[in-house]
Amino acid sequence: MSGWSCVLFDLDGTIADSAAGITSTLAHTLERMGKPVPTPAQLVAFVGPPIMDGFADLGLTEAESHQALALYRAQYQERGAFDSSVYPGIEDALRAIASSGLPIALATSKPERQARRMLDHYGFSHFFTFIGGASEDEVRSEKADVVAYVLENLSRLGVDTSRAVMIGDRVHDVEGAAANGVPTIFADWGYGTEAERAGSIAVAHSPQDLPALVIREQAA
Repeated sequence: MSGWSCVLFDLDGTIADSAAGITSTLAHTLERMGKPVPTPAQLVAFVGPPIMDGFADLGLTEAESHQALALYRAQYQERGAFDSSVYPGIEDALRAIASSGLPIALATSKPERQARRMLDHYGFSHFFTFIGGASEDEVRSEKADVVAYVLENLSRLGVDTSRAVMIGDRVHDVEGAAANGVPTIFADWGYGTEAERAGSIAVAHSPQDLPALVIREQAA
């Protein structure tokens, strides 16, 4: 392999352990709508994929999903967004990769404005050449669309995207990146199952593994 030209990171389950804020906000939303609320363990399955897909999987109609989205976003912005923590070692990994000269971008199905708020809160925004996420209207929310959008903007900024690599913890990351010709290193500390690793080119068992995996390829 000739070395990576840029690195794309997922957010939830890769940089941030944000399940508590997301699942509590989902539960609050469903309660407000008079819908059955799955257990917290069951709700973790909805962390990472596009939120509208999660509502559909819960049996909400399209109209109900849009109502739920408005309720969810209001609650999440007020309380849920910062009910999270960064994974130990992820800041050092980001710093090492950025210091190696590799451009880093965020590619998340979380709304872009909210993702930026979180990175600002953690003090991580300066590591990123571009921060990309879902559009506010959720038209751009599927991971393949987000990755395409991020690659397009990196190219606009003069970044070589010919050897991009994705770091993510769910099958949506693996498949969404692959749809754009981008391989994935699977973040094993996140919310994905062992089966979701399928199709990834490598598994990082902790954030501390990332610099060796990524920078080693860069120097190859």
